Amino acid sequence: MWERTLQDLIRGLRANKNDESKFIGQAMDEIRREIKSKDMALKAGAVMKLTYLDMLGYDMSWASFHIVEVMSSPKIHIKSVGYLGAVQSFNEDTDVLMLTTNLLKKDLSSTPADVAVTLNGVSSIMTADLARDLSPELVGMLNHSRPHIRKRAVAAMYRVFQKYPDALHHGIGRLQEKLEDSDPGVVCATVNVLCELARRNPQDYLPLAPQLFHLLTTSSNNWMLIKIVKLFGSLSPHEPRLVKKLQPPITDLISTTSAISLLYECVHTCIIGNMLQGNTGDSLARTCVSKLAAFIEDPDQNLKYIALLAMVKIVPTHPHLVAEHQDTILSSVDDEDISIRMRALDLLSALVNRDNLQSIVQQVLSHLVKPESSAIPSAVQSLSQHIIPSTPAKSPGAPSQSTAYRLVLSQRIMTMCSQNTYDNVIDFEWYLSVLVDLAYVSNVDIGTQIRDQLVDVVGRVRAARSYAVKLMVKVLSDDTFLLHAGEQGSCSEVLWAAAWICGEYCGELSAPDELIPYLLQPEIASLRPDITAVCIQSATKLFGYWASEAAKQWTESFLEDLKKAVDIMIEQMEQFASSTQIEVQERAANVLQLLIFIKRDVAMYKPKQENGFSDPSTAAFDPVLEPTFPKSLYLIQPLFSSHELNPVASIAQASVAVPEGLDLDAWIVPSMQDRVAEEGDDGEVTERKIKRNKKGKEKESASRTKVKSGKKKQKEGHYQEELAPQEEETAEEKAERERLKAERLERMRDDPYYIVDDRPQKPPAEDVDSIPVVRLDGPLPLPEEPRLPGLRSNASIRSTPPSFVVERGGEMPAGIVITPQPSTPVPSSRRQTPNLFDVTATPPPPLPSFQSYEVPDDELRTSTPEPIKVTRAKKKGTSTAKKKRTVKPEMKAGDESTAVIH
Repeated sequence: MWERTLQDLIRGLRANKNDESKFIGQAMDEIRREIKSKDMALKAGAVMKLTYLDMLGYDMSWASFHIVEVMSSPKIHIKSVGYLGAVQSFNEDTDVLMLTTNLLKKDLSSTPADVAVTLNGVSSIMTADLARDLSPELVGMLNHSRPHIRKRAVAAMYRVFQKYPDALHHGIGRLQEKLEDSDPGVVCATVNVLCELARRNPQDYLPLAPQLFHLLTTSSNNWMLIKIVKLFGSLSPHEPRLVKKLQPPITDLISTTSAISLLYECVHTCIIGNMLQGNTGDSLARTCVSKLAAFIEDPDQNLKYIALLAMVKIVPTHPHLVAEHQDTILSSVDDEDISIRMRALDLLSALVNRDNLQSIVQQVLSHLVKPESSAIPSAVQSLSQHIIPSTPAKSPGAPSQSTAYRLVLSQRIMTMCSQNTYDNVIDFEWYLSVLVDLAYVSNVDIGTQIRDQLVDVVGRVRAARSYAVKLMVKVLSDDTFLLHAGEQGSCSEVLWAAAWICGEYCGELSAPDELIPYLLQPEIASLRPDITAVCIQSATKLFGYWASEAAKQWTESFLEDLKKAVDIMIEQMEQFASSTQIEVQERAANVLQLLIFIKRDVAMYKPKQENGFSDPSTAAFDPVLEPTFPKSLYLIQPLFSSHELNPVASIAQASVAVPEGLDLDAWIVPSMQDRVAEEGDDGEVTERKIKRNKKGKEKESASRTKVKSGKKKQKEGHYQEELAPQEEETAEEKAERERLKAERLERMRDDPYYIVDDRPQKPPAEDVDSIPVVRLDGPLPLPEEPRLPGLRSNASIRSTPPSFVVERGGEMPAGIVITPQPSTPVPSSRRQTPNLFDVTATPPPPLPSFQSYEVPDDELRTSTPEPIKVTRAKKKGTSTAKKKRTVKPEMKAGDESTAVIH
């Protein structure tokens, strides 16, 4: 009878693609009949077809016993089919594997052909039981006369060691002998097995170092050399003497080999094996970095990727060598492959220091600038594109236009600048400009991070506040963020920072009243509520500062301007007071009431007669005479300027000691502890589970509801009795009252006609006589001295660049003693990298930058800013030097609660 072969099965599958399941079902029926046949050739053919179908996803585990039958055939071509089916379908849970132990032992002692097939198959079906039972035979195979049998036995021993680790005791010695085998294939297989075994416990294979070193210096097999170099990379950290021994041969391999794979493995082993230390290590490190730089310039993307990965590991020990190839690394930031771009950013982040920060940030920032749109195509070009569709050519800046990648670029720029509390930033005016540039060109949702950075920098660096205020005025006067506030990536959160900075440091403004219309324009209401609230608060600060300054320089001509300014403020605040956002509405309503008070006070103000004083400011602060200006001008400004807002130390809260006599675990109301304990006991009784059927379940739920409601009423009545003022009662009276109350509640709980009221009872009426009487004094006296300096002159010119000092430590609570740790020498791996241009003695290339902001300030920089004085963060240590720092008053009113810098 004609039977279908494997070739016929494949042709049938291709011919029945529309009804493949039906064809497979018919084929499986035929295979089930064939595999039960006594004809071993027919059975082997069925196993071959099952193996093919198993590769397509159809199960063949039901035929495991028949596969074992085919494996036992004395004919080599049939036996090989059986082992192929076993490799494809058997696993550790296959129950027939226990029947194959004797079969495998028999085949291992048969002809060389049978032994080779068996060794190939047993490596894939090895289990713990088979490894234990076959390990003596496999160890014996290592001394077989035929090299290909020895090579297969070495590979099988790896699976034995994995499944049965006890075999290492009597098998590792025989395996070590194979390192000196006469056949190169056996030696290579042995090195592969040892390399894999050494990954788990490298120190156990240190005795093999002499033989491996001999192979390293004498072998010409690149693939075996790769494995040996990998193996030494695992052994070197556990034996420092190997480093000095391996440096010459590995340096020779790096300099002479033309195999890229071997070259990379040598470089990688030098990095992970600590071979780049010392005088000899410096020359080896220079060689490795030069080779990796060549990989980065190679067109092969795989070489670029592994080279960038390796350079990241070299930067901590030899940053100055990697810095020499900074331009090559920067060119990879705009690569078409996203993985290469990410690795290049990792390398740049690790490479940045005080000398190269500005150049790296400027070049990375330039990748965020979108390329100019190309010219509009002509009609002929458009028509040809529709007739002959083609893939559009990518613009040079296309890789950087991905939203996810632009977000990563923006975050990396801020991370590089802010790491270690701005340790690498020398010029903070430059960094503030970079943050504003980032807000304009990033086009991703990075506004929250930019806002936090702006507030943090201005709070920590006092010398940058003047420039920051003028820069924020420029941002507020530009309507770009307002027009695109609702769009994704608009970075409108920058307006929050701009408003807060201008309001908090309004003393740096020469004309604060001119900024108020920008903060209260109607378009501000369309922003997020938190931004609108900060704008209202900042406008109030600016008005208060302007009014107090006007009081110091008061003349009668200021009166009309003051009335007009108050009317405008009231009109604008009335719009915000009707906002649907509660935060905006509350702040606007509060400010509106203050402005109405000022308006009435100004309306009632009458100019004073001349009292003989030539200086109006002297009369204004005379302790006897009435002031010559409206008193309400000082109403708002002291609310926000009483205390200076400074950064808070990260350990300030943890450093606050618990006051003596305060137990945080003790109950504030001792009687509550007993009540909670009683409720816990009742709850345990209530939560007991009892057997019940469907009818009983409803009844029990109803009764449980009654119990809970009764308890709730009982607790409410108990609380009411405690809160109500009553005369003192004796212990007997209290016990009797509680007993009667409990009986009454128990009767009501069991009464089916009584409806329990679950609504909370009204609290008792307040005792008006118990309200304490507080004496209200009159208004606070006016300050005898001006609280703020006068308006700054526009003619001030900065003759020298500012010295930026970063407040890294922050304020600490009063009475806290900080003991700084003793200074330790900086390791060579963390020392500052010398400037690349000092090494090469060539002038630096021009940096790509954006158009500078035209800040309305004639304080122009005349030279490069000096390095900042870094005040290191003080931590708790063991030093005896102690310095007490007092805490300044905590907060200002209003928005300062959200602006504490951590």
